[in-house]
Amino acid sequence: VQLQASGGGLVQPGGSLRLSCAVSGGTYSDYALAWFRQAPGKEREVVAALRWGGGRYAYADSVKGRFTISRDNAKSTLMLQMNSLNPEDTSLYYCAARIRWTVNWGDPTEYDYWGQGTQVTVSS
Repeated sequence: VQLQASGGGLVQPGGSLRLSCAVSGGTYSDYALAWFRQAPGKEREVVAALRWGGGRYAYADSVKGRFTISRDNAKSTLMLQMNSLNPEDTSLYYCAARIRWTVNWGDPTEYDYWGQGTQVTVSS
């Protein structure tokens, strides 16, 4: 499985940004796909995750109500819509995948495949 993240950039506080992750190289029905982020000097943390075939969505408390994870089956693309961004959201964002959904969806060690990361900077 190959993952290619894109869509990062510089945005002002309160603004919005949409990240995309192109997924290729496998069949994904039961796959878990997730967005993680990592700021300098901090541990990698989960943002949101979903089961590609549907029925499972999960969010970190820090982004609930502001971020939405989704996928486009036809385009094999994972998305992350980020609204009401604040400086604490500044980070390198990664998409990740594993073969099956897991209750440990927030643990980065559970994921086998990673994209290269896209930088999101929230600043005025």
